[in-house]
Amino acid sequence: MTENTSQMDAARPSEAQSPHFGGLPCIPSRLRQWELVKRVADGRFTEVYLARPMGSDSRVAAPYAIKVLKQEWEADAQAVAILRREALAGRTVSHPHLVSILSASTASPPYYVVMPWLTGMTLATRIAGGRMLAAPEAIWITRQVADALHALHEVGWMHGDVKPSNIFLSPGGHATLLDLGFARRTDGSEPAVERSVSGTWHYMAPEAFIPTLGVDVRSDLYSLGAVWFEMLVGRPPFTGSCAEELSQQHREARPAGLEDVVKCLPADAGMLLRQMLAKQPLRRPQTPEEVTRRLVATEIATLAHRFAA
Repeated sequence: MTENTSQMDAARPSEAQSPHFGGLPCIPSRLRQWELVKRVADGRFTEVYLARPMGSDSRVAAPYAIKVLKQEWEADAQAVAILRREALAGRTVSHPHLVSILSASTASPPYYVVMPWLTGMTLATRIAGGRMLAAPEAIWITRQVADALHALHEVGWMHGDVKPSNIFLSPGGHATLLDLGFARRTDGSEPAVERSVSGTWHYMAPEAFIPTLGVDVRSDLYSLGAVWFEMLVGRPPFTGSCAEELSQQHREARPAGLEDVVKCLPADAGMLLRQMLAKQPLRRPQTPEEVTRRLVATEIATLAHRFAA
């Protein structure tokens, strides 16, 4: 993987550079049993390093990514809870289209999680600048992410932050859903971590903007529908500049160009996209499994067109 194609370029764009580690000319060389080779991403709460186990052959490419909670946030209960939640959710379920958490240190500082090093780029990078994907490829990516959401849903979790920067694409098109820091239980058995809306307003379901309303896996499906729309159109369904404006658009407005997009898709896929973007959760598909099932036939039917592109 090159420097600009880390799976961790999913760091939220609003997050400032950290003075801890990243602001220094040299990075720490060791984190417990890990050799830190290079700092590759910097977010508000965390930094990510390319790493290998101590004592490994330095001539072999470092195969791991370690997300480390910055020192200045180690006493912040919410920041620690987000990393712990990522570790718990990631180690609860294993799926080819979901980021793997291989190990973690979340009991005491330093707090970190260890993941495989992925090669490729985020979907956000792929579609930056309004680039659009052909319908067969967009359907393929959507179905893969729905598979990951289904795996989470089966063990009682929702993702909570589906967006292009949290979808990683390999050179061959394999999609991996990243960043489980805002995942939450779907059975209401625990309080949800307060969700930061910075950088995610464009993909949030209408109910997510209203504290008195609950969110569930159908909220993830709305977010995935918004991502699918952007892959096809080159912009999110709504382009307001603040939370208040986007909240109103998500709750009341119809995405400009939706009907034109629907007409360009196979009939079943077009209907599915429209339903995923429904304002009311009851009008959306009720589970990720339903989305996967409904997309598989279209994906197979458009397979030749995908490879032709």
